[in-house]
Amino acid sequence: MKNIIEDQEFKNLDFTQQQFVQANYENCIFSHCNFKEVILSDLDFTDCVFNHCDLSLIKLNATSLKTVTFNHCNLLGVNFSHCKSFLLAFNFKHCLLNLASFYSLKIKGTLFSNCNLKEADFTSADLSLAFFEHCEMAGALFENTKLEKADFRSAYDFAINPSINNIKKAKFSRSGLAGLLYQYQIEIED
Repeated sequence: MKNIIEDQEFKNLDFTQQQFVQANYENCIFSHCNFKEVILSDLDFTDCVFNHCDLSLIKLNATSLKTVTFNHCNLLGVNFSHCKSFLLAFNFKHCLLNLASFYSLKIKGTLFSNCNLKEADFTSADLSLAFFEHCEMAGALFENTKLEKADFRSAYDFAINPSINNIKKAKFSRSGLAGLLYQYQIEIED
């Protein structure tokens, strides 16, 4: 059984140079830490916050992320689909999530605020009620994705094919409608 680390703050640590303690973390804050390519598998993070951290290419096999917030973090190429699905809940604010995978995850109501999601994979995910606030989404993959009541009004550069995704009652701005019509190769002028 892993130790539990509670109510701790970790600042300016480089876990590529020092070992990350294998434990379950509750109500902890990680600020300006480097986790690049660190294996965080089989760990639990509950009510934790990551601020200004580099978490690019971390390994999350069987990891629990329960109400975790990522602020101003680099999460390039992170495969969140390997996380445990039980109580999975996270939000992203001002994060770089290019090439991240959310394949087949049930992440209803997730907030993506001011994030870069270029080429992120949302295939077969449940993103009902998700909010993509001011997100860059060029090349993001949506196929068999549940987007009911999701909010894309301020998102941009997305391409979503309504015939292969569930977009019932999703919200789009007029300028975002082009992202729903791309497959018809029509020209839309302002």
